[in-house]
Amino acid sequence: MTTQLPETEVTRPPTARLARYPAPLRWAAAVVQTSRPRQWPKNLLVFAAPLAGATLGRSDGLAYAFVAAAAFIAASSAVYFVNDVVDADRDRSHPYKRYRAIASGELPKAHALALAAVCVVAAEAAGFLIGEPKLTLVICAYLIFSFLYTLLLKHVPIVEMMFVASGFMLRALGGAAATHVPPSGWFLLVCSLGAFMVAIAKRFTELRVLGADAVRHRPVMRWYSPGLLRLSERVVAVAMIGAYLMWAYTEHDPWMRGWHLASAVPLAAALIRFDWLTARASSKAVEDLISRDTGMLCCEVAWLVMFAVGL
Repeated sequence: MTTQLPETEVTRPPTARLARYPAPLRWAAAVVQTSRPRQWPKNLLVFAAPLAGATLGRSDGLAYAFVAAAAFIAASSAVYFVNDVVDADRDRSHPYKRYRAIASGELPKAHALALAAVCVVAAEAAGFLIGEPKLTLVICAYLIFSFLYTLLLKHVPIVEMMFVASGFMLRALGGAAATHVPPSGWFLLVCSLGAFMVAIAKRFTELRVLGADAVRHRPVMRWYSPGLLRLSERVVAVAMIGAYLMWAYTEHDPWMRGWHLASAVPLAAALIRFDWLTARASSKAVEDLISRDTGMLCCEVAWLVMFAVGL
């Protein structure tokens, strides 16, 4: 059975309040909407490696991390422009995505593709700007993976979720490359499992909210079931906590080891809260559950404080 979405979340176009404004302003609003500013916080993952390596205080630390974050904002915006062009027809049948700028006709497809090209150039230029070609290579890999997903692999079960997770992983690697921090194997495993868990949760919530209509919007959903996705999300969450504990245990300094092991408690609490939130049928994006829920934010702040004290 398809879960009915709240009326305010389904029928209210995001750009309706701009209808009375001039066309150039509506166009600019459509560009911003398509670039998904609400998704930009996920680019904060570029700070994970330099924070874990306690290198933000170096001359090439904080500033270079911000450059990497800006580069990934540009790169992800390019992917969103192309994705919405490819999915425009399918989005028109979605209860909320039909209001996306390209699907609704607010932003012409040709404009979106031109803006995508500009964003790709800007993102790739970031590595040369700070003299770090590894960042350019990571962003290139991110773009290739993302475009492969958009054009082809989004229809391959399991693989498509792995490619969604790779976007998070490459952000963490981009931050490491920009700030010259060699990431540890445990660090990479924690990031990978966390990203995969979020990707599974995205599919679970979409399947719960759209029900039978989920397959029409995203054909790969025919291969998934809510029960299997739910179990997979929990298994990956447990594995993530285990990998985090192993990473913390490998710290050589007793002070850091103690605080980082203790910080697994609020991290586990955040994962439990996340599990509870995703169990509820909601049209909210999974990213909003992470960044806008009060309980999640409290757990995240507690984890961050303990993690920082350990440094």
